[in-house]
Amino acid sequence: MRVLLWHVHGSWTTAFVQGAHDYVVPVTPDRGPDGRGRARTWDWPTSVVEVPLHRLAENAYDVVVLQRPADLELVRQWLHLEPGKGLRAVYVEHNTPRGDVPATKHLLADRSDIPLVHVTAFNSLFWDSGKAPVTVIEHGIVDPGQQWTGELGRIAVAVNDPVRRGRVTGSDLIAGFSDQAPVDVFGMGLDGLHQQYGCDPRSVVLHDNWPQHRLHSALVRRRVYAHLTRWTSLGLSLIEAMQLGMPVVALGTTEAYEAVPPAAGRVSTRVEDLHAAARELLHDRGAAASAGAAARKAALQRYGLPRFLDEWDRLLKEVAR
Repeated sequence: MRVLLWHVHGSWTTAFVQGAHDYVVPVTPDRGPDGRGRARTWDWPTSVVEVPLHRLAENAYDVVVLQRPADLELVRQWLHLEPGKGLRAVYVEHNTPRGDVPATKHLLADRSDIPLVHVTAFNSLFWDSGKAPVTVIEHGIVDPGQQWTGELGRIAVAVNDPVRRGRVTGSDLIAGFSDQAPVDVFGMGLDGLHQQYGCDPRSVVLHDNWPQHRLHSALVRRRVYAHLTRWTSLGLSLIEAMQLGMPVVALGTTEAYEAVPPAAGRVSTRVEDLHAAARELLHDRGAAASAGAAARKAALQRYGLPRFLDEWDRLLKEVAR
């Protein structure tokens, strides 16, 4: 099957393109949001090929995987086809709803010709999906392997654009965790975090825009992983940390209670409880190792790649019939 999709979320796409299909990703000269092409910091198979945005119409596709409102217009503009009619389509909703959350209506809510795929049951519950045919396909990731060593008594946080996204990503909570132990923040767009949220550079160290393999090798040396995002579907970085074998402390928001079992660390909406749990794991490496093993087992069972690819394969075949 020939699948067209835009490179929107690197970690999710890395898992998705491990399937048994041919994948086309648009590319533009500047590799901007509408044409990032192949990933440069993830390992993608040769079944993923770049096609210049202006040449998309020269190829035929069995299905297009839409992930942003703009993707519908890009298909119309460059392929001269209507998604769901002239070209079979599915829409993946990666994000939690914004605005008047209990009543937030999805842009596909009035359409029944494009299946709507939510990445968590939480998303499916909170979006008003209207008459769109809805399914939930939870995340899956490429297993990075058991790598945690935890020799450094430090806390790891992975977050992108923490200044721009602010309270959404729990950026205001980082300083409080740095009172428990030094915090290493990994991600992209980290400039200004210290000034915006009063973080001491001596206790909050920023590691900006590292490739995935380097990120993993650094994460696993830290004793504890902290997931501080208030409003996200479910951070793939959390799942990666768990599969790496890291013990976790996580805000009990959105899907976190489903993803993190009690044995893997601590999930709570009480930040002081997460501080206490982090301190315990920092001071007891044996307990941290046990929690990390439980985290890895749970993440492999629920977010393993075979289940993810199998569910996507079934849906794509159904849509393309």
